[in-house]
Amino acid sequence: MDRELTKRLHPDYLKAYRIADFIGNGIFLLLIIAYAIIAKWQDWTWIPVWICLGLLVLFLLIFTWLVPAVKYKRFRYELFEEELEIESGVIFISNVLVPMVRVQHVELGSGPLMRKFQLATVSVVTAATTHKIAGLKKEEAEALKRRIGQLAKVEDDAE
Repeated sequence: MDRELTKRLHPDYLKAYRIADFIGNGIFLLLIIAYAIIAKWQDWTWIPVWICLGLLVLFLLIFTWLVPAVKYKRFRYELFEEELEIESGVIFISNVLVPMVRVQHVELGSGPLMRKFQLATVSVVTAATTHKIAGLKKEEAEALKRRIGQLAKVEDDAE
């Protein structure tokens, strides 16, 4: 088997992932502040505020700094003539081989944060599931999509 492409995610993906997580944690912080205001006004207990603030700090440390760094470090993919190999995981590492003959179609997607960093996600769809490679530079993602389409003999609707 000829190895065509061994790649990792772009470093900007880590930034986009963390910004998205900060937004989610910011919403959680707003809910804590709202409860604190109501608790002060209604003379409620402050225990939920302190518990939630502790959880927020824990979530920031684990899910905004530690988990994304480990996910980024462990994710890789290789494209061969006959299959696509994707390895990912944080605690449990999964290694998936997607045979090119099983690929039904390939999609390219990008949300607002990903577009800001000029990143995209390649989704490889089979009858059983969808395998995603998120965090590639847009040009690289488009090239990967086209190459997988060629290897899988999938027609490109955009052309």
